[in-house]
Amino acid sequence: MKLFKASIVITLAGLLASTAWAGFEITPAVQKEISRRTEIVKAWAANPAIVKAVLAQNEKGPIPGMDNAKWKTVRRSEELIKGFIGNGAGKFLTRKIEESDGVFARAFLSAAKGEKVAFNEKTISYLHKGQAKFDEPMSTGKTWQGPPELDEITQVHHVQVSAPVLSGGKPVGVLVVGINLAKLAKN
Repeated sequence: MKLFKASIVITLAGLLASTAWAGFEITPAVQKEISRRTEIVKAWAANPAIVKAVLAQNEKGPIPGMDNAKWKTVRRSEELIKGFIGNGAGKFLTRKIEESDGVFARAFLSAAKGEKVAFNEKTISYLHKGQAKFDEPMSTGKTWQGPPELDEITQVHHVQVSAPVLSGGKPVGVLVVGINLAKLAKN
């Protein structure tokens, strides 16, 4: 009996989740808005403060010994995290997110090896190398768009887009930004 009740609860939860996602279908109109916002992200990626921050990080490389497992143990209140938010690029991203009236959910900047340079909020991973959101812009110099998903940190249904940070016409880093699908659906 308990197993039967548990399976009903799981089925109902699945139905509720699929109903919630029905409002976030990427229709041609929503895709047009995503594409428009991706152009804004490309402009952010070209900002001299962003390019300078990535180039400086590329000279240093990743934090020795830091991997994604260790990153997960770093608390948001630690100075390391405050440094990523408080550096020039982090402040730029935070300001742009705040100015977007919730259209942009969060942003993070990665250097050439996939390590973080800056963000407006701590990311789940320190290294994004090996993930399409990083690899595609770094290898092609073109933007990338992911599928709709629930952001674990912000609890916002969004789609991530990423743009290469270019120097001398070549990718040197990647800017990833979450676009709030609920906000786009209202526009």
